[in-house]
Amino acid sequence: MKDYTPFIEKYVVAELVKQGYEQSVALKGADRAVDHYLRSASASARGKMFDDCLHIAKVWASKYQPKRKSTAR
Repeated sequence: MKDYTPFIEKYVVAELVKQGYEQSVALKGADRAVDHYLRSASASARGKMFDDCLHIAKVWASKYQPKRKSTAR
């Protein structure tokens, strides 16, 4: 069985940073996403496991950094 945890961690961090979260918050969110992946038996819908993991990471990150940095200039 293939291990998808490095993929989830890498792309969750990238997406959270892109959305304006600090790197440290994004890394902690990615940890929560990987934890969710390892505990989940299945996704909420077919092909949506990454989306579920990203959602968990975003919810966690928004609690620890409620005001995101503006990405627009």
